[in-house]
Amino acid sequence: MSKVKWVLPIIVISQFCCTSLWFAGNGVMNDLVNTFHLNATALGYLTSAVQFGFITGTLIFALLTIADRFSPSKVFFFCALIGGAFNLGTILDNNTLSSLLSFRFLTGFFLAGIYPVGMKIAADYFQEGLGKSLGFLVGALVIGTAFPHLLKGFTSAFPWRLVIIITSSIACFGGIIMLLFVPNGPFRKQSQKLDFKAWLTVFKNKEFRSAAFGYFGHMWELYAFWAFVPVILGNYLITHPEVNISIPLWSFIIIGVGGISCVIGGYLSSSYGTKKVAFSALLMSCVCCLISPLIFGFDSILLLLLFLIFWGMVVIADSPLFSTLVAHNAIQKFKGTALTIVNCIGFAITILSIQLINYLSVNWNPNYIYMILAIGPILGLFALYDKKDLKL
Repeated sequence: MSKVKWVLPIIVISQFCCTSLWFAGNGVMNDLVNTFHLNATALGYLTSAVQFGFITGTLIFALLTIADRFSPSKVFFFCALIGGAFNLGTILDNNTLSSLLSFRFLTGFFLAGIYPVGMKIAADYFQEGLGKSLGFLVGALVIGTAFPHLLKGFTSAFPWRLVIIITSSIACFGGIIMLLFVPNGPFRKQSQKLDFKAWLTVFKNKEFRSAAFGYFGHMWELYAFWAFVPVILGNYLITHPEVNISIPLWSFIIIGVGGISCVIGGYLSSSYGTKKVAFSALLMSCVCCLISPLIFGFDSILLLLLFLIFWGMVVIADSPLFSTLVAHNAIQKFKGTALTIVNCIGFAITILSIQLINYLSVNWNPNYIYMILAIGPILGLFALYDKKDLKL
């Protein structure tokens, strides 16, 4: 039992370190654009490249049932090292948009062995209180995702390549401590053979489908919001030149505060139920999408920042809860594959929403385009509504 007490902090630290690779490119996006002479739409393409890499990786990992057949800690370790190496590729002097897209794609590919595998490791250790455990874990993902923005804010006087070097270095550190200190969990059920149909088998359960579809609705909104937080702040500064705020620092705060809400949501789920708390968070983020034009139209930076902080909290608070619902309603011997394939589909959805917002941002009034993100939460709420058989 004493071993379990320190396993969760190690998993959380490793997850934070390794998921900093995710938005490393976004943290230095303006520098990438200026250094390599890219156009303004590069934000959407480079962000989607990571997502597409992650989708491809999770699909292959799921088809080969890698997280269920091999030691998850070893999978995590190797993916952390390789992902960190490809992340470093973005600092090369002769990069073009094509090479940058390739490096971001490959970084995303190996993140498939980090995020869902980290959840699999946690599920192998914690059956009781899994919602709280995943709350800490996804909280680490959120802060790790936001971390490059913070690095950029505090290293603005230094070369932008330093942000990339630091994120790659800590990713390697995260992989090493996972390998050294987190052996296979006591609740791990190893799948002994390759099963190409495992990812289809898990969807035959209607309760699992409900949890998965709720997650898909959540994902339509999440990464599009995260990717365009700096754009939202930048648009406000363009129309209000008298306002002086640090976009990287506030981007970190708005995205990173979601890590706190993940932990809070995990604790609330113990008292009120996982499905109920997930439903409530999804509903509140849906409302944020719908009222965003009203808030963006106000001439108040304080109101804007408070609104974005609240949105940043509720947009991610349900993520560990959906993962908990997926894990508990999946066939246990395919738990790793279930988490991986749900992540795969969820992140495929993020590409559609990111590219849609990317297109609308240059063709519509930017104050109104984020209402379109409400589509996902609305469908997710419908998937969860009145599903009494859903475990937790």
